[in-house]
Amino acid sequence: MHAHRCRALREARDRGAVAVEFAIVLPVLVALTLGILAFGYALHIQSMLDGAAREGVRIAAISTLPDRAAAAREAAIAAAAPTIALQPSDIAISPITCLIGDRVTVTIRVDHQLLGGLGAIELTGRGTMRCGG
Repeated sequence: MHAHRCRALREARDRGAVAVEFAIVLPVLVALTLGILAFGYALHIQSMLDGAAREGVRIAAISTLPDRAAAAREAAIAAAAPTIALQPSDIAISPITCLIGDRVTVTIRVDHQLLGGLGAIELTGRGTMRCGG
């Protein structure tokens, strides 16, 4: 009978220890999971910025419109929507004039708010293409 009672007390203590260990480990696991999600989302935004920059530089390089910079900005904004709400001021085009054989670069910079409001990082998408196709 005494052995049975000792075993029951030991099991109760072990269950209490498991609960304490779980309470210690759980915040670390939650923080790790949220960090993985935040990194994955930032990587997704970065990929979208690269794609938008490629669309913008394609228009800037082959467009025959008089204001090719505005057309390139519009193409980049359309390519990023609805995931990213770009503003024309987020998009830099260099050089503005595109002579055949030169290279034109479209650079998009946005501040990305980290998950949980822990700060912001600047993400950059860039595309370069030779003018005239």
